[in-house]
Amino acid sequence: MNKETLEHIQQISTELRLSAFRKDLDQVITTALKEGTSFEEVLLNLLLAEQQIRLVNRRKAQLRNAGFPQLKYLQDLVRTELPADAMAQLPLLETLDFIDAGQNVILGGSPGTGKTHIAIGLGIKACQQGKSVLFTSIPKMLTQIRECHSSRTLRALELKFEKYDLVICDELGYISFDKPGAEMLFNHISLRTGIKSTIITSNKSFEKWHEIFGMDTVLTAALLDRLTHKSFLVNMNGKSYRMKETKSMMGSKNVNKAVEITANT
Repeated sequence: MNKETLEHIQQISTELRLSAFRKDLDQVITTALKEGTSFEEVLLNLLLAEQQIRLVNRRKAQLRNAGFPQLKYLQDLVRTELPADAMAQLPLLETLDFIDAGQNVILGGSPGTGKTHIAIGLGIKACQQGKSVLFTSIPKMLTQIRECHSSRTLRALELKFEKYDLVICDELGYISFDKPGAEMLFNHISLRTGIKSTIITSNKSFEKWHEIFGMDTVLTAALLDRLTHKSFLVNMNGKSYRMKETKSMMGSKNVNKAVEITANT
């Protein structure tokens, strides 16, 4: 291939944003000339390289767009420290079959037991498998719903909300709602019921959910019924994993301090 033709290919591949194609072109052509590779194989190898880099970039974008507050991976969980029910159900949840089936996951129980870590870990794995994910806190989501309602853009928000393969709603129960807010939240979450998967974390047991929704027992019962139908309900009551980590860190600091004092005496 002459220099002019090669430069023309480079120019076109730049305009078409074929970054891997452009980067690997010289090497693939050089190898092909040495090994007598056919024209079809050269073209296939270049396209495969471009496909791979686009797949990697798409996965990175999905992870970035999900809005995770931190990157918490499933492999970082100390599973023996999790509540018994979480240990039992996690192997099934991490297959992500619940997403394909449009099932919900409710992680409810004591603070600090790993609810958010599990939810984010499942969300990251879903991103890595090419699924669209949204992470949001319940207070943040309700604020967004109210703002869109006021600006008459709520339907656009709803359409976007419905399309995600997985939505993670964190921190249900940390604040309570007035009746209009509870109704907005109920209607919004109900959009995905039976169609797409939602993970909800809550520091309150189901019998106390009426405290979150302004004591409206009818609304609470309706929301519970929709969310829990054919869902995975994971009991996260147990000792605080965060507290164990804090005590462990404090213990290490105290040991280090004792060693330092001993060394200086």
